[in-house]
Amino acid sequence: MSTSQHTVSPASMSELRQVLPDLAHPDGSPVRALVVDAEPLVADLLSMGFSLCGWETQVARDGATGVQEGTRRRPDLVILDTQLPDMGGLQVLARLRAHWADLPVLVLTARAESEDRIAALSAGADDVVAKPFAVEEVLLRAHRIVQRSGLAAASGEELVVGDLIMNTRTHEVTRGGDRIELTATQFNLLKFLMANVRTVLSKERILQNVWGYDFGGRANIVELYISYLRKRIDAGREPMIHTVRGAGYVIRPVES
Repeated sequence: MSTSQHTVSPASMSELRQVLPDLAHPDGSPVRALVVDAEPLVADLLSMGFSLCGWETQVARDGATGVQEGTRRRPDLVILDTQLPDMGGLQVLARLRAHWADLPVLVLTARAESEDRIAALSAGADDVVAKPFAVEEVLLRAHRIVQRSGLAAASGEELVVGDLIMNTRTHEVTRGGDRIELTATQFNLLKFLMANVRTVLSKERILQNVWGYDFGGRANIVELYISYLRKRIDAGREPMIHTVRGAGYVIRPVES
């Protein structure tokens, strides 16, 4: 498939940037994307697009390099072609997932047959885009995958973990579109958990950051408010707030 058929429209890119959220890690560092594709133009187009979104992009031209770079430092998203010079893209997917079980992956395929798309999804791909593609579509799908993963959240006013969304300015919290009412302390506790998604937080650290206390035997306060949050966030749904015995608490998106 000729890479000359891939498209990018400056006008539509500008419009897309107006609606795409500015994603970043809680510490402010940029989202990291790993593009594994042997076609230089594909890599250049995607790198340019992600750069406009403020993402950090690394490129691998073959499967072995993709596996090496993807296991050396975890990316937030892998853009993976199925046809690589040294191995199949789904082999790369399997090796990366063996190292990072929940690593988000968007697969690119030059084959339009539904069987190939089904094979990629069955192998664990989060989404599949057919070549030739519009760069804008890949960027949009990439943003949605990263937001759902909870690895990075919209910077500024919103924190996003899976289908749980918090607006830090209006103090509105929703899960799956349903409004959740929280007290001020419950809101601050949830905000601290969401800002440290997938990070196990000790009771001591939670007390210091949410209540401003030293530990001093006040662990029961944390336990009590975690139970309040669970009743509001997790009731009737797959749980997002988890206890790590002997270590603390962690919030993470529900695995699909």
